[in-house]
Amino acid sequence: MSDDLMQLRNAIIDSRVKEVEGLTSAALSAGVTPQDILNKGLIQGMAVVGCEFKEAKKFIPEVLLSARAMQMSLNILRPLLAQAGVKMVGKVVIGTVKGDLHDIGKNMVGMMMEGAGFELVDLGRDVAPEKFVEAVRREKPDVLALSALLTTTMRAMDQTIKMLKEAGLRDTVKVMVGGAPVTADFALKVGADSYGSNAADAAEIAKKLLHAS
Repeated sequence: MSDDLMQLRNAIIDSRVKEVEGLTSAALSAGVTPQDILNKGLIQGMAVVGCEFKEAKKFIPEVLLSARAMQMSLNILRPLLAQAGVKMVGKVVIGTVKGDLHDIGKNMVGMMMEGAGFELVDLGRDVAPEKFVEAVRREKPDVLALSALLTTTMRAMDQTIKMLKEAGLRDTVKVMVGGAPVTADFALKVGADSYGSNAADAAEIAKKLLHAS
């Protein structure tokens, strides 16, 4: 790995937000391709962050800062990646279900997804089943990720999956569910394809779903 990529990777891991734009520009000036910066700098850096979060070596504020640093670099890279025709790992539509205004967990999952090379479409919070269905029809994602933090809003996950079936879209997308009250048994009961217990595992679960399709 080049010194430019190593510096960028380490800046992501260490949450050095202010340095990332300059390091990204320096790597590009040195002839490093946008794809290598994404794969060997950002994705590798966020992979380390995810592992350290899972092992309780990093905490939510640090992870959010690392993700912010990654975003600073991605803002520079996105048009260059598109221009070069570089394909992302896949596309994910994510949102917190209707009636639920919590979004920290959802935001962390989204950041981990982007850090793993997914294109992310974030619908925000309090998203009605109809809006999820519209987004699946419009965006044609590989994965739909539904988040809930309240037991009272979990039923919106079931409603969303049922509406996807009614719209004839269920077979076009993999559905993963997660959030504090959500369990693997609940995911099975409502017909989701997978369940994520924490943000650090979300991207790997999404990748496995793509390989299983």
